Order: sequence, then C-alpha cells, then structure tokens
Amino acid sequence: MDARLLDILVCPICKANLEYRKAEAELVCKPCRLAFPIRDGIPIMLQDEARPFSAAEV
Repeated sequence: MDARLLDILVCPICKANLEYRKAEAELVCKPCRLAFPIRDGIPIMLQDEARPFSAAEV
C-alpha cells in the first residue's frame, strides 16, 4: 500500500483516519468498527463491502 495514499484515505462513513493492517489486507476504522478490504492493491471503500469487527479485534 502506498504511504501517500494511506495519508489521504479516511473512512467514507465517519471521516476518521484508517489503520492499515498488512497481514489482513484491510483498512480499519476503529470508531465505526469496520474493516475495508484491499484487493489487488486497491482499497474497496464501500460500506457494503466492509467487514464488521468486534471490540476484541481492536
């Protein structure tokens, strides 16, 4: 994932900063508790494609 892209991407729902999780290939929004997938190097920033996660995963 390009570091410059990570600097400008925010959550499409709440506009919070995202955390990049390389091992899972996801961008995580902690306030929304959603993980947006990265497929073939492209972040999929659609709410319908996001995976909800529990507080234990934070």
